[in-house]
Amino acid sequence: MDEYAVIVAGGSGSRMSSNLPKQFIEIGRLPILMRTINQFIKYSTSINILLVLPENQIEFWLQLCIKHSFYPDRLSIVKGGNTRFQSCRNGINSILVPNALVAIHDGVRPFISTEIIKKGFELSAQKATAVCCVVSKDSTRYLDVERETNTALDRNRVRLVQTPQIFQLNILKKAYSVAENESFTDDASVVELAGFPINLFEGDYKNIKITTQEDLALAEIFLTHSNQIDFEK
Repeated sequence: MDEYAVIVAGGSGSRMSSNLPKQFIEIGRLPILMRTINQFIKYSTSINILLVLPENQIEFWLQLCIKHSFYPDRLSIVKGGNTRFQSCRNGINSILVPNALVAIHDGVRPFISTEIIKKGFELSAQKATAVCCVVSKDSTRYLDVERETNTALDRNRVRLVQTPQIFQLNILKKAYSVAENESFTDDASVVELAGFPINLFEGDYKNIKITTQEDLALAEIFLTHSNQIDFEK
């Protein structure tokens, strides 16, 4: 089956205290979003990349492409919606082939490894769904808001979900045919509600989502000391 990557980038930069949308902020002199795209190109030059952007950010993105001479093959731009759910659906519905494996990935996770991308595509080819995650390193508690109580959870049974989340296209199209629901926190929750089991696979603690100034500082450290840091649990 053909392989697609739907890269969703609709951030505003508000939590970054920046007027520049977070996906366009540079780390190591290259916008975060370009670094993310480069990882998928590094994984496979034949992968089809669908970049989903808010309509009002597309022109700025094109200007950045000129500035950085960034013209990857097999990349198409899709207009995003008002929410992540709508943006993902727009990206999914733009895939016109009958069968494909589709990785949905956050545009501000530039440290995704090619090994994880490969592992996810292989698992989704076998079992239809593949969701990247890591074990929680912190103690966790479940908060019951109605009862105003909280309970300790076994952190070894808790998984922190990342992207990419990779699915067979027919499953995604069926799952995203429903109306948007406030319970949808990621693509796995949409697919799960449609009745499909979710298969998890091990991710990477370096695969951070850059949304705050602290994340940005950590990203700069990753770039500077990528061969010197031990990221064990």
